[in-house]
Amino acid sequence: MPRIKLRLEYPNPLVLGPGKADLLDGIDRLGSISAAGREMGMSYKRAWSLVEEMNAAFAQPVVDSSRGGSGGGGAVVTQAGRKVLAHYRALEALLRNRGAEDLAALAAMLRD
Repeated sequence: MPRIKLRLEYPNPLVLGPGKADLLDGIDRLGSISAAGREMGMSYKRAWSLVEEMNAAFAQPVVDSSRGGSGGGGAVVTQAGRKVLAHYRALEALLRNRGAEDLAALAAMLRD
């Protein structure tokens, strides 16, 4: 079966896809933008850029971060960020579940 990669393109501009969703998941689990980025094989600069893009696009920030230092920094996915992630994952599940018949039909049409 093929993998479904949901990519939502908004005009404000924001593209919300599997990379940003996985980054939010990682930040939520690890409490760190850099650790989540590292886990995904992404530079801190790239991870931070994606977080800034999401925070600028949504009415409320999706990630709240504090600077590093002697006590260390950290990041948390906000309540708004958890809602964004839940809606995105629900759409993925909807496509997988309700689209299973169409996916199978397309797969059957492929060359061996």
